[in-house]
Amino acid sequence: MNKKKLELLLKNVKSGKASIDEAMARLKSLPFEDLGHSRVDHHRSLRKGFPEVIWGEGKTTEQILSIMKGLKEKGQNILLTRLEEKKAKTIKRVFLKSRYYPLSKVLIFHTHPVKLEGKGTILVITAGTTDIPVAEEAAVTAEIMGNRVETLYDVGVAGIHRLLSQKERLDEARVLIVVAGMEGALPSVVGGLVDKPVIAVPTSVGYGASFGGIAALLAMLNSCASGVSVVNINNGFGAGYMASLINRL
Repeated sequence: MNKKKLELLLKNVKSGKASIDEAMARLKSLPFEDLGHSRVDHHRSLRKGFPEVIWGEGKTTEQILSIMKGLKEKGQNILLTRLEEKKAKTIKRVFLKSRYYPLSKVLIFHTHPVKLEGKGTILVITAGTTDIPVAEEAAVTAEIMGNRVETLYDVGVAGIHRLLSQKERLDEARVLIVVAGMEGALPSVVGGLVDKPVIAVPTSVGYGASFGGIAALLAMLNSCASGVSVVNINNGFGAGYMASLINRL
């Protein structure tokens, strides 16, 4: 149950449009609903401002559908990450208006329009084209959480003039998400150019010595630029969520 629906329910009880028994029936699954295989946290949007997000990897299609139906009944917008395309096709036959992003393996479903809550623009930047799937996960997450999102792709340090030509866009953003693999240098460069928060996302893109993203992760953690924070390897979702929280302040 989101904040708006809870407020409406309480107002209806106060005005006599809904009985206490009806309200109790609506609230019985708060703070969570036990589905047997999962305990769905329906209270999360009240605590955090956004509903529980479904991690698709490792769950069966039936488990995912069960969770989605529970969230839909409570009027929650749904964000599902790390979802295989085969499962997505089955889910889309049930949730006809859902949208699947095959690059980032993200699926979204709206029970109500997204309210714009961000104060400014979140700019998602990638060093290379291969980093786009992680960047898209961040962008979709930030969008469904109520933010204006723009993207700037393939502007890595191997051709730094590509980034510098977009300095105006860097300055206009309120929060920047910078996604990079290989040596992970781009967030430091961006962090040295702007006076806004920079969220660095290391990816597993690179040759053997990049160790599946560990080289980029360590480089970002050791950034000499101020104002750079770092999320885990390939964690576009975490970056999009954090950027959204910052953009609401």
